[in-house]
Amino acid sequence: MEKIYFDNAATTALDPEVLNVITDVMRNYYGNPSSIHSHGRQARTLIEKARKTVATLLNTAPANIFFTSGGTEADNMAIKCSIQSFGITHAITSKIEHHAVLHTLEDLEKQGVIELSFVNIDEKGNVDLIHLNELLKTNSRSLVSLMQANNEIGTLTDIQKVGEICQTYNAIFHTDTVQTVGHFKHDLSALKAHFIVCAAHKLHGPKGVGFLYVNPNIKINPMVFGGAQERNMRGGTENIYGIVGLAKALELAYADMDAHKQHIQSLKNYMMQELKAHVPNCYFNGETDDEKSLYTVLNISFPEMDMADMLLFNLDISGISASGGSACSSGSNIGSHVLAGINSNPKRPSIRFSFSKFNTILEVDFVIQKLKEAFV
Repeated sequence: MEKIYFDNAATTALDPEVLNVITDVMRNYYGNPSSIHSHGRQARTLIEKARKTVATLLNTAPANIFFTSGGTEADNMAIKCSIQSFGITHAITSKIEHHAVLHTLEDLEKQGVIELSFVNIDEKGNVDLIHLNELLKTNSRSLVSLMQANNEIGTLTDIQKVGEICQTYNAIFHTDTVQTVGHFKHDLSALKAHFIVCAAHKLHGPKGVGFLYVNPNIKINPMVFGGAQERNMRGGTENIYGIVGLAKALELAYADMDAHKQHIQSLKNYMMQELKAHVPNCYFNGETDDEKSLYTVLNISFPEMDMADMLLFNLDISGISASGGSACSSGSNIGSHVLAGINSNPKRPSIRFSFSKFNTILEVDFVIQKLKEAFV
């Protein structure tokens, strides 16, 4: 069997239709979007058309979408700029957030800019909303940053409920939606969030581009200064190829979202069923209920074994790409902060398999066979 890719939470393959539109732009639209001549105007038209496409799909106004270099920049922009713009001195997050959020907030605390509180989570990664209420009651205007779906274990947070709690206490709410934009529908006219983020490469778009949504009821100062791009909110010549590719990827994701979800969910459920039947003493990290878990992610805790650190390597030798945790920590000797945060047994090796519309049942069967050989 050809090589099998089950690391879609880290990045996804570029959709051929996205590649086609990117190639067309690269060949034919090379003007600087800030230039007033015809070449520049053509490029500017493509960017604004892409912005309108994104905004329409998310049910918001184009003026609320700001293109960035990806999810990490968008997270940093939301956090740093809101804290600076609104004079916020207290932030609330969880210990299992992506490092784009955790490291940013921890650095701001180290600088003495904010005091940082961590909301309680349970062994499945669920946020304790009662504790969140308590933290907001006892602190002045705060920033709350909680992701919609955990990138390692897939547990979903009800961001609408979190947004309602934040509204009660006049808190600013930022949610990292990198793993969910393009996989779930977002109605930003109804969602009580001040910021959401996107990285195109998580939904079969190009790397190096994303966006930040900013609620129209607030206004923040820019983080990147330079030219007047992105309505004076982010200096630097726009990545026109990436922006057009992002819009196309999101358009494709919305066009067939229900069918893709059904297909991917069936792969995940089938793998869980086969693991339970053929690999003794394995269990799943995070929520696994369809309504509480990101359908693209399955994190498996395997039995203790000699040379556990070789499990991923042996899968790779067999042509199977998966992850031992967040891809942003790959190659590091430090264990997963997410698994540590839910008190997962560090002696048991864990592997994250993450699925896309391009994966098949036959690929799952091949993976199961290789895992059976390792444990049975």
